[in-house]
Amino acid sequence: MRVCIIGAGIIGVTTAFAAARRGVAVTVVDRKGVAAGASFGNAGAFAFSDVIPLATPGIMRRAPAWFLDPKGPLSIPPSYALRIAPWLWRFWRASRPDRYRAAVSAQAALMDLSGAALERLIAEASLEDRLRREGQLQVYEGERAFRAAEPGLAERRAAGIRFDVLDRPEAIAEIQPGIAPRFTHAVHTPDWINVSDPADWTHAVAEAARGAGAVFETAEIRAIRPKEEGAAIVTETGERSFDRVVVAAGAWSERLTRTFGLSLPLDTERGYNTTLPAGAFDLKTHVTFADHGFVVSRVKQGLRIGGAVELGGLDLAPRMSRARVMLDKATRFLPGLDPSGGTEWMGFRPSMPDSLPVIGNAPGVPGVILAFGHGHLGLTQSAGTAEMVADMLDGAAPAIDPAPYAPTRFTGARAA
Repeated sequence: MRVCIIGAGIIGVTTAFAAARRGVAVTVVDRKGVAAGASFGNAGAFAFSDVIPLATPGIMRRAPAWFLDPKGPLSIPPSYALRIAPWLWRFWRASRPDRYRAAVSAQAALMDLSGAALERLIAEASLEDRLRREGQLQVYEGERAFRAAEPGLAERRAAGIRFDVLDRPEAIAEIQPGIAPRFTHAVHTPDWINVSDPADWTHAVAEAARGAGAVFETAEIRAIRPKEEGAAIVTETGERSFDRVVVAAGAWSERLTRTFGLSLPLDTERGYNTTLPAGAFDLKTHVTFADHGFVVSRVKQGLRIGGAVELGGLDLAPRMSRARVMLDKATRFLPGLDPSGGTEWMGFRPSMPDSLPVIGNAPGVPGVILAFGHGHLGLTQSAGTAEMVADMLDGAAPAIDPAPYAPTRFTGARAA
């Protein structure tokens, strides 16, 4: 079988490795090359405990204040408000209690698969030396903030996620010294894993895929054309046919699916960060400031401070003030932090309204498989997604029920 995977981010390269290991003739095509997008500068976390979708019951009562605050954890540029309105309507529907519970269940299933698949990937591609198994602290300002988080923690506990509750600043300091004492409560997740550098990790997986026989090319794909058998990609040099085409182009995926008539509610969580030089702070573990929407993580280059969600599409200019807001907060929350010498970055995280990725056959187009929309969990869910897509290419049933991730949940059509 000849398969073209569009996209050389973490989803695309991991899928290439999984498929090539099974004997599939894989060609990966990306307009810029490996790890050129969101896989380049993210926080580098495998956040398997993050099973709670963004659309939680009651969020639309709180969201307007966030949307209107350019410094808040969830914002919308005013010029993008009308464009994002249909997405927000679906987001509101996804926050209904029944849909929320279904999303948590689906997210937990994909996390379980992805955690197990990651360990298989690490062994098969010899990647252990690129990991940090240092755990994570999620910290809260006072008991009231912690109590507000308890329903979500109960969902995590029910999903089998192991964590410890800390209710004293002294207990927090035993794991991570230097956090301001205003943070009195925390959740410690000891099994949390980080990569030493997300771009290096993506390149390493791509190299493993090459070793398994995958071929990588750089080209701008202008369209996908369904065929009676398979599908074709159209580039500036012409048309090339494959038995299957996998769309794993992240935030640009919907622009490609529109070329064969499929529109899906994909938008972008524009994420911002600042990477500080080594020595800026003695970080022992990944720290999440949950109520402020950002994290602090160790990477090869030093310390990375970033996160937040800006629903702003692909075309607006970056608002790097978002990165500076998080850096300013980090300076206050970590009093010993040296904020000088940082490098700012912005990436496009592909986001669906229900926080679940799209994984499955394109409706009515049997030659095309979709694998995108993972939001800020692309790295986390990459190995599980790759195994699911490889199963689909084999004509086998995936290890988990694929229905919750099917594109037909938005179209109402039946997948081919």
